[in-house]
Amino acid sequence: MKALAKDPYNVIITGVGGQGNVMASRLLGNILSHKGYYVTIGETFGASQRGGSVMSHLRVSQQSVWSPQIPKGKADIVVVLEPLEALRVMPMYGNEGVKVIANTRPIHPAGVIAGDFAYPTLDEIREALAQLAVDVFFISATDEAMKLGNPILANVIMMGALAATEVLPFDMDDFREALSGSVSKDKVDINMKAFSIGMSMIRGNSTIN
Repeated sequence: MKALAKDPYNVIITGVGGQGNVMASRLLGNILSHKGYYVTIGETFGASQRGGSVMSHLRVSQQSVWSPQIPKGKADIVVVLEPLEALRVMPMYGNEGVKVIANTRPIHPAGVIAGDFAYPTLDEIREALAQLAVDVFFISATDEAMKLGNPILANVIMMGALAATEVLPFDMDDFREALSGSVSKDKVDINMKAFSIGMSMIRGNSTIN
């Protein structure tokens, strides 16, 4: 079993309802538990309808089971499916060593659509995160998923990106094995392609700070 960078290693996957956040966290948990790690998952939901905030906490350990809630200021990596959600999560869970992988495609909440408040620009989000994290990767996961014919595949692209950072011990073969028990056979190939795209996007990316 590969040693973790720290124990427990604390992962947050955050987005909004309808992005497949929960599926991604549970698939990742299954991968790591099958490899022999202790994994606990906690989930918090905002508004129950599509578009409400969704956050999953994963605590990965070689030694023991931990409580499912990551303590304030103790996230090690944050995977962000909707960019504004990064600014909700980081003030509470960020620290000087946290890494962030963020999707670039916004989903505007009702208040923005109604004109009640403005959604920050991607540059503003970039600048804020540069002050809150040691490494920040921005990838156009939703745009790439739409090229594959289904925007929900952005969550799989983000998992591929997470694998490419090598902060957790899983790879494409591990993902394929876990996927085979989670989706129908006809969906395996497109999911594997999405995962591969995510890996490639990180390997061709550079941190902004």
